[in-house]
Amino acid sequence: MRWFIGCTCVLFFVFCCCGRNPFAESPGSSVSGENAMEYVSKQVSFGPRPPGSEALGKCREFITAELESFGYGVEDDAFTAQTPYGPIRMHNLIARNREGDRGAIVLASHYDTKLLEGMHFVGANDAGSSTGLLLELARVLAAREDPLDYWFLFTDGEEAFVEWSTFDGTYGSRHLAKRWKNEGVARKIRAFILLDMIGDRNLDIYYETNSTPWLMDLLWKTAHGMGLESILSSYKSTIQDDHIPFLDIGIACVDIIDLNYGPGNSYWHTEEDTLDKISPQSMEKVGRLVLEMLPEIQKRK
Repeated sequence: MRWFIGCTCVLFFVFCCCGRNPFAESPGSSVSGENAMEYVSKQVSFGPRPPGSEALGKCREFITAELESFGYGVEDDAFTAQTPYGPIRMHNLIARNREGDRGAIVLASHYDTKLLEGMHFVGANDAGSSTGLLLELARVLAAREDPLDYWFLFTDGEEAFVEWSTFDGTYGSRHLAKRWKNEGVARKIRAFILLDMIGDRNLDIYYETNSTPWLMDLLWKTAHGMGLESILSSYKSTIQDDHIPFLDIGIACVDIIDLNYGPGNSYWHTEEDTLDKISPQSMEKVGRLVLEMLPEIQKRK
């Protein structure tokens, strides 16, 4: 993750592994940063989780068991990706409790960590935080009866193996976007909300300019309305991430991302990306923000 094309300063005035799930007893309750943090801790306990690894397989089993405990059916979208390291079997996870015939909102995160040889990279923020919050949002939204359905997507192979490019990185999202377009699923999706690196203690969400303008403007307006403007960055950036393949097939997307992790982004893709660098409060704020955006997306024709 993730190729970052440029940054200009601007001001904005736009307005347990298997079995029982410990948080399932209160479906539909408010989003909890502490719950999200527990999910991150579980992922980190598996160690580095690059695509094709045994650790990522254990993480996938954990994610699937949690989602099933909330009542979702979980599809294992397995495929073989051609990478600089040869063919690697990858697995997107798609959780649904309805088929989206009335339309769907997709909430997404990648769950793999970057392969960094010789480094014990546990990815607490990248991608533990977004995956942890996505699980918590799945818990909260499981019992909601809204006009549009909610689908939860955990992509594999977001990280580049060698160097970020159009063919090294976003393996899972490129595969699934092509599949959903060919199968006619893409037309059911009204919005795609991508979470990435949202656990930083000093949260600084970028105004990401590849994102669909109405969705990014809604994010900004909602944050201001909730008094959360302190988590918004003054930077406007173009970022390549898992939303790009879905934008390319005509789906409205927003990338909620903080790519300023540590002094000078110094924790990103290093052994410093550990649990002590992230915050339940940051994840909870992003979760609250996403939940507050959903009614406006639901109303949009």
